[in-house]
Amino acid sequence: QVQLVESGGGLVQSGGSLRLSCVVSGRGFTINVMGWYRQAPGKQRELVAAITSGGSTNYADSVKGRFTISRDNAKKTMYLQMNSLKPEDTAVYYCNADLYFLQSGYRRRYWGQGTQVTVSS
Repeated sequence: QVQLVESGGGLVQSGGSLRLSCVVSGRGFTINVMGWYRQAPGKQRELVAAITSGGSTNYADSVKGRFTISRDNAKKTMYLQMNSLKPEDTAVYYCNADLYFLQSGYRRRYWGQGTQVTVSS
């Protein structure tokens, strides 16, 4: 059974930092693209950053230069280092992973349950 579990959210003052983690549990698959999304109250879910299995990254313009996405393929874990946080970064942050199941050849995207990030001014 596949699960994505995020951790590391919390309350931080403007200008502060947080590091989010996402661990993928389960067996029998490889992980292709992984990404962090966020959803603020009353807004649509948006892509924050994504990373391929080879380490190529892309970022939303609003977080470029402040956030860094990384992953440890051996640990099936993805990270999001968030620096210089702003109140507008306040949202629920979700982990997403694109899995390829080796035995069936099936591909599916999975979501974590989300972790709250609140930045106070």
